[in-house]
Amino acid sequence: MHAYNRIPSSGHSTPSPPQSPLRSPRYRHGSGGGGRSKPGRFTPSSYPPGRNLAHRLAWFLLSVLLRRQGIFLFAPLIYISGMLLYMGTVSFDVGPIIDHKPAPGSVYRSPRIYEKLRPEMDADNSSADALSTVWKNSYKSGEWRPCINKSSEGLPESNGYIYVEANGGLNQQRTSICNAVAVAGYLNATLLIPNFHYHSIWRDPSKFKDIYDEDYFISTLENIVRVVDKIPGYLMERYDNNMTNVHNFRVKAWAPVRYYRDVVLPRLLEERVIRISPFANRLSFDVPPAVQRLRCLANYEALRFSNPILTMGETLVARMKERSASHGGKYVSVHLRFEEDMVAFSCCVFDGGGQEAKDMKAARERGWKGKFTKPGRTIRPGAIRLNGKCPLTPLEVGLMLRGMGFDKNTYIFLASGKIYNSEKYMAPLLEMFPNLLTKDMLALEDELDPFKNYSSRMAAIDYTVCLHSEVFVTTQGGNFPHFLMGHRRFLYGGHSKTIRPDKRKLAMLFDNLKIDWKSFKRHMLNMRSHSDSKGFEIKRPNDSIYSFPCPDCMCHVNRTEDSRSSSAT
Repeated sequence: MHAYNRIPSSGHSTPSPPQSPLRSPRYRHGSGGGGRSKPGRFTPSSYPPGRNLAHRLAWFLLSVLLRRQGIFLFAPLIYISGMLLYMGTVSFDVGPIIDHKPAPGSVYRSPRIYEKLRPEMDADNSSADALSTVWKNSYKSGEWRPCINKSSEGLPESNGYIYVEANGGLNQQRTSICNAVAVAGYLNATLLIPNFHYHSIWRDPSKFKDIYDEDYFISTLENIVRVVDKIPGYLMERYDNNMTNVHNFRVKAWAPVRYYRDVVLPRLLEERVIRISPFANRLSFDVPPAVQRLRCLANYEALRFSNPILTMGETLVARMKERSASHGGKYVSVHLRFEEDMVAFSCCVFDGGGQEAKDMKAARERGWKGKFTKPGRTIRPGAIRLNGKCPLTPLEVGLMLRGMGFDKNTYIFLASGKIYNSEKYMAPLLEMFPNLLTKDMLALEDELDPFKNYSSRMAAIDYTVCLHSEVFVTTQGGNFPHFLMGHRRFLYGGHSKTIRPDKRKLAMLFDNLKIDWKSFKRHMLNMRSHSDSKGFEIKRPNDSIYSFPCPDCMCHVNRTEDSRSSSAT
């Protein structure tokens, strides 16, 4: 749209240039003299016909100024003024109408893709049993095996006691516990069993012993790190038997190990008891091998779920294997993050219309007051989807797995909380995989009652069933899949046996209404193959040992050594 150019008046007239000498009458215009205007001369009678008042005024000004000697000074101004006058006569409401089409992949069109592909998908009988062929890659020169060395030597006198508060959900608390073991061992301190901080989102009041086997934890770390369930009374008397009176360190996230040596240790030696709260992610991933080894020991060996959780989890694993006997006891586990809080937090838009928008706005305000409504914050759902940050819907998970060659007879264990609008969103997934089960469907009527009001205990049961599946599928980031991938690598020779979809690519494919089943399936098989090739990954300097246990927590065994040891036995 064009803009007006307003030039303010100075309030006084500008002096005119000196008058030009009189010209011969034959060159003068007007009614007298009987002379004609010379061709090219601007005169009032030479106005172009059919012009309005603005055009006549412009022509008049030109005719006057061109008779003056200042023409060369005023020419640029005359030209610009004339153009502006001309532009001002054009209506500003007239212009091209631009239709802004959304970028490919920025809109949720998966239901239409499902409707289009379903006939070909149901008629496809060409797939081999994906469960028996999904993992083809093996480590080129051998495999990885657990090798966490345990010290049998005694410990020197303790430098004091460390108390930490583990915040977050199940696996964020697990991070805190492992880091606490590492810090306590590094400082030669005694670790008090970590306290779990109650969070308004998870709303789980569980204590350490409710989720983990406390006695097993203490005995596994014996002679490596001292762990106790209470601090001696004579020390607590200094603080009126109140832990809140103990000095609390507010440690920055990802603090280097030297911070604990230079800042925390002197205070520990002086006070004999210190507190660190909160403690999640308060230790850098890049630490010396001896400290890393303590993390490995805590995560992969010392932390074992409490007996009620472990028994329930193993029972459900046995039932899944029994049901999938036709597939050799193999099943697929899927971690589906499509609960209301996850959908709300993602700020993605699906196909629920006005009701969905209302639900998500309320959920965001309920869980994260004001975070998403701060002045200046702009939410772009299309950009979020294009960037692969939207949680996959149950329908999208089903389409992806069918494209990867898993047929409708495959047994699937679904690890999830309460799915948002489950009646609508779960229907297509159950159509594609009728043998889909959850812990609520596997358990008998009252078996889950002791766990139902505790989100971390329920998550621990899901974790156990997913850990022992032939294939684990992650659909959204977070601590749960990252810990599972690392734990599966630790159990399965270094291979995570995990499908990690390329969600940027999926966003484009699920928005391509011209795609056919053959082409879609080719893309999915390539994605499955890529996950297989990425099953073996070595930890890089800033990676987490909770996702990449090789080589800090596992040792490489080449094929020749392995064959020699086998023949010797």
